[in-house]
Amino acid sequence: MGKKHWITAALAITTITAFTMESGGKARSIPLATSISAQDREQGAKYHPELLKEFGGPYSGPQASYVTSVGRKIAVQSSLSNAQNDFTVTLLNSSVNNAFAIPGGYIYITRQLMALCNDEAEMAGVLGHEVGHVAAMHSQRRQKAASRNAIGGALLQVLTGAVLGDSGLGSLLQKGIGTGSQLLTLKFSRSQEYEADDLGIRYLNSAGYDPRALSAMLASLAAQSALDARLAGQNGSVPEWASTHPDPASRVQRAYKNAQNTRSTNTLRNRDAFLNALNGVAYDDDVSQGIINGGRFTHPQLRLSFTAPSGFAMVNGTDAVTITGSGGQAQFGAGSYSGNLDSYLGSVFQALSKNSSIPANAIKRTTINGMNAAYATMRANSNSGQVDVTVFAYEGDKNSAYHFITMAPAGKGLGPFASMVQSFRRISAQEAAAVKSRKVSVVTVKAGDSIASLSSRMAYDSGQQERFMTLNALTSSSALKAGDRVKIITY
Repeated sequence: MGKKHWITAALAITTITAFTMESGGKARSIPLATSISAQDREQGAKYHPELLKEFGGPYSGPQASYVTSVGRKIAVQSSLSNAQNDFTVTLLNSSVNNAFAIPGGYIYITRQLMALCNDEAEMAGVLGHEVGHVAAMHSQRRQKAASRNAIGGALLQVLTGAVLGDSGLGSLLQKGIGTGSQLLTLKFSRSQEYEADDLGIRYLNSAGYDPRALSAMLASLAAQSALDARLAGQNGSVPEWASTHPDPASRVQRAYKNAQNTRSTNTLRNRDAFLNALNGVAYDDDVSQGIINGGRFTHPQLRLSFTAPSGFAMVNGTDAVTITGSGGQAQFGAGSYSGNLDSYLGSVFQALSKNSSIPANAIKRTTINGMNAAYATMRANSNSGQVDVTVFAYEGDKNSAYHFITMAPAGKGLGPFASMVQSFRRISAQEAAAVKSRKVSVVTVKAGDSIASLSSRMAYDSGQQERFMTLNALTSSSALKAGDRVKIITY
């Protein structure tokens, strides 16, 4: 939960011009960087390790080299460089749907988003879109527009609609709730998304792929957005990639039309090669980082569990679990423990803001499910009103403690998170042993198989058919035939 910094690398000054089509058929020019500058490389190398940590580290399976080869193939179609070794392409061990690229030739895709792709061209389209953001210097324009906002304030605005003020506690929240490195991919404008789509389509075509693949992938993202929202009981929750790349549904037809306008005869999708590489890749959470199952988070190695409020979504990161919903947001984490919960509470606040301290009389003590606990609530100002911030800490073993940081409307204290902090508990060895990791299994459709029969093999207690259809870009009217290959999720 340490402070993260915005990447400020300046792209090369020399540019060329591309064109994108606005609604109404008017062409608009896009200035493109023509090289990767030394400053870009330096800044990218500086933040690369931080991004790896934020998103679970590099995935170590055989899929990694395959993703690198595809990513480099698409990246060299851009104006940035024609040397494949100039690009570092990483498959991330993360269960969120995300992809991004940063100046310096660094390109990323999570294993979860890779699994949503249905062929190599779709994955190349996602990566090409991200490279397009860098080539079009969108991060420069975005940072200039957001230069008056702190990093965490921008993230909080996305998650809660509230930008905190300049008070010490406001600064604490700006730094502390939410994962700062994710801001590297937040809030491009609609026109910038369209520009990146157009460039991604161009890169697909010049690399020999079917340029319609990006449109197909955007359709899958729209379907995944809707499915995740329904499964979480939310109207507005979307996966990470979709939340940082607004409204994929509205872009599907535009991307398809622009691909058609290329008049390309390319049809390359490389579906079999892609499915061969994808088979066996981990899916959903890494058991070593804890598992989210519905509204429940369980960490079998630490032997602990808690349940999020109904209607709230959880995102599991390397160092913390973020819980968000319409009534507030929270983050769960851990830290080293000296044996004094009061000191631990203070350390959580001070780690986030050196200017914030807790009055001794503000700390309350209790017992939760047999564990010693302590908590404190403080008030902070925001542009949309005041909020209550609570740190709720639990005594772990002799060397560690655990805590929630919550934010709710002023006067609500814990607000919707009261049940969550009460649900925190130790789990038995039996419960821990029952937690299993999931993976992608590519299977061949046999005679007599149907969407219903294959869906029943999905390793979930609910939403099996919806999950299966979304994963494979199918509809209820889709026909499967013997010999087809599809993805299912198994233990």
